Amino acid sequence: MVVFVTARAAPLFSSQGLSWLGSGGDVDTQIGAMANGATHVQVHLWPLIYGSLLTTALAIVLALAISLLTAIFIVDLAPARVRSLMLPVIRLLASVPSVIYGLIGILVLVPFVGNDLISAGQKESVINVIQLTGAGLLVSVVILTVMVTPIITALTVEALASVPRSWHEGAVALGLNPVRATITVSLRAIRPAIVAATALAAARALGEAIVIDMVSGGKSFSPNPADGLIFIYEPLRTMASTIIDQGENLSVPAVRSTVYALALLLMVSGLVLSLASRLIRRSFRRYELSS
Repeated sequence: MVVFVTARAAPLFSSQGLSWLGSGGDVDTQIGAMANGATHVQVHLWPLIYGSLLTTALAIVLALAISLLTAIFIVDLAPARVRSLMLPVIRLLASVPSVIYGLIGILVLVPFVGNDLISAGQKESVINVIQLTGAGLLVSVVILTVMVTPIITALTVEALASVPRSWHEGAVALGLNPVRATITVSLRAIRPAIVAATALAAARALGEAIVIDMVSGGKSFSPNPADGLIFIYEPLRTMASTIIDQGENLSVPAVRSTVYALALLLMVSGLVLSLASRLIRRSFRRYELSS
């Protein structure tokens, strides 16, 4: 698979080297020119890379916080009946087809954000740069968070449940309250599992295409934190959603090599996540053994 994708991305590397990873010009215009047969078009895909990294990072941070709190509640605080109800629901949420989340996003969240959260003044302030319709960073992050939270939660719950109960009880006997004991002892013991779950969820979020294509606004725009609150409403596009959008233009050699270059970058990102999580888990294990 790596050889197949790399070979088809090679024309872009041979013509531009690594300059396509940078910024410059409008990506939509550049890819559109290639689709119309223009030659020697310099494409700069940084807005797509930035959009992918931004949505994934924000979603993972939110999902990790929610997942850890949920796992602590399920394992240590929830009554048995509530626990037996929540676990199947979490596993069910993790298996829901992503297009369902996309439908909820585009039919419910996007109109809500566009009509109720974004004011007319905010829309007019950037009308000459971009249109704020509700589809953008905020809805993308919310949907991705909802999608990956069940994955992290389910794996964290299983890891927490595997920690010997005597460790937790010993910490409580030494004077810690149950929640503090879980955070200090149990979560510390399962850090490798948390890292693995986070890496798995990040890979899922980074490669998500259909949902993001539905709710992100579909513009190769880089949301700028310097814009203030409007930043979270600005549209964007990710690498994976661009691959979906350009499916009709794959017969054009220049577009095809660009799409395969994005696919290769996604594969490399997944590999980096896997290797990084492995190294972090090893460092945690070495620390635990030495301590």
